[in-house]
Amino acid sequence: MLDLVPPPVPASAESASRGQQQEGRYVYGVIESRAPVNFGRSSIGGVNEDVYSVHYGDIAAVVSRTPVFIFDPTRDNALAHEHVIELVMKNYTIIPMSFGTVFRTDEDIREVLKSIYTSLKDVLKQMTGKLEFGLKVNWDRDRIIEELQREHEEIHRFHQELTRKHLQSTYFARMQLGRMIDKALAELAASYVREIYDGLRSVSVASRDNKPIGDKMIMNAAFLIQKARESEFDAAVNRVAQKYGERLNFKYTGPWPPYNFVNIRLKLERGGQG
Repeated sequence: MLDLVPPPVPASAESASRGQQQEGRYVYGVIESRAPVNFGRSSIGGVNEDVYSVHYGDIAAVVSRTPVFIFDPTRDNALAHEHVIELVMKNYTIIPMSFGTVFRTDEDIREVLKSIYTSLKDVLKQMTGKLEFGLKVNWDRDRIIEELQREHEEIHRFHQELTRKHLQSTYFARMQLGRMIDKALAELAASYVREIYDGLRSVSVASRDNKPIGDKMIMNAAFLIQKARESEFDAAVNRVAQKYGERLNFKYTGPWPPYNFVNIRLKLERGGQG
């Protein structure tokens, strides 16, 4: 993800910033364009403002006017941010900004674009014609554990022994069984994840493995694909999902801009701004 770090905002509460209504610029992303572009209106931050482009040479930031304050990641704000990104993506490759990126003026934005122009051009070139898709894979952990107790030879034998000797209630026996189950779960999950990546590697440019959320998720991945191969990737995901039937649950999202594949840290060094 590309993070623009705006000039420091005075350390005041959000309510005070709102009350003062100091105007700033909310930045959605960076595109390649020489000509001014308008992308309709945005309701980010509860205001209804034009979404326009701020240029340096042949690159431009996509922005809208907004009061300067820290944006809460509410559903309305997130949807407003995503709506603009989706509109821009219809006709442009966009390097997305972090949610809540706010600068004070158009000139501040131009200064940033100028300072990292070469890097932005390189990233735009690399990401042209590419899209990101997300894939989360979940399983029914309790069901899998029950299957392991029936079908995993070592776990099944140990579980039977505990039952026969009435040791299920002892702390050490339960701990040992728990460790065996956790180890088998981790190995099984890793095996499934490898197979899923193998099934999608030929139709993707790159992939990124993010940390799963909760104990039911075994895979939380992002895939970068060529826009021209979107239907191929979609078909490959469906094939992999069908292979596992009800055993695994696949949640497939996108297309998105390349949030997981662009990581340029930008900082505007401007002392004395208050």
